[in-house]
Amino acid sequence: MTEVVLVLIAGLVLFLYAVNNLSETIKNVLGENAKKWILRFTSNTFSAIITGTVVTTLLDSSSAVIIITIVFVNSGFLTFRQAMGIVLGANIGTTVSSQIIAMDIGKYSPVLLLAGFVMLLISKSGKVNNTGKVLLYFGVLFFGLFTMEKAVEPLRNSPAFTNVLLYTQTPLGGAAIGALATLIIQSSSATVGMAIILTKKGMLTIGGAIAVMLGAELGTCSDTLLATIRGSRQALKTGLFHLSFNLLSIILGLIFFKPFAALVTYISHGSSPQRVVANAHMLFNIGGVFFFVFSLPLFELVLNRLLPDKPMQAVDTGK
Repeated sequence: MTEVVLVLIAGLVLFLYAVNNLSETIKNVLGENAKKWILRFTSNTFSAIITGTVVTTLLDSSSAVIIITIVFVNSGFLTFRQAMGIVLGANIGTTVSSQIIAMDIGKYSPVLLLAGFVMLLISKSGKVNNTGKVLLYFGVLFFGLFTMEKAVEPLRNSPAFTNVLLYTQTPLGGAAIGALATLIIQSSSATVGMAIILTKKGMLTIGGAIAVMLGAELGTCSDTLLATIRGSRQALKTGLFHLSFNLLSIILGLIFFKPFAALVTYISHGSSPQRVVANAHMLFNIGGVFFFVFSLPLFELVLNRLLPDKPMQAVDTGK
């Protein structure tokens, strides 16, 4: 059992290490372009949503994009309204990673590892080196998933692990586990990835995995809220919007859990269990965005009343 836990932790560390470094490396590859895209293509809500989706897909981290957005809001480059659109787009962009995880390409990770290593070894070009790093980190990410997949197989016969999974038989219990796991490891992608792996191995039901995914959406708000500490009122409102949007989406997801799970299963007819979970993640996030996008003025009004801008202090001219 100790060996299983150690291997599982090793796979998780590799995954988180790759996600963090991949985000930073791609930001270096894009240079100032990511910032320019965010600033240029946020003139209206829908363009802001598209921008948030694209940049999150490229950086493979919704938290990174939302934190960057909060920094821009705090600096006055973006308005609160523009930031809300980017946050919605980031929620859509993060579902791409779950689709990739469901492709079961972990066994091909050595190819990416070798290609990235060779590019780093033989090239002296900065751009080629950064591209090599991207390939290398993708390889590490997929190898981490592959390692976790192999590590969980013996857990099927573990009574302790089985007892934990029993909590996922209810939507609320599964959501609580997903939120707690994401709060601890600070990565909703890792939590959803683990749910997909367990579903693939037949250790977690599709309903249980969907419940865990719902909880992960709440747990991912913690780091973005931390980014608002000592920030402006506009930045704080951006973090609170992210929390309130995810919380309301999760509440609706739990209320309509059975119809939603049935709809996903119907749409994914003939697909593998892990693909059904990935489709549920994408459908839930896209559905939440379309459901709430027309309510953004209401969100803005409520948060502006709760957190009005601080009045400007009059300057004493001495006259």
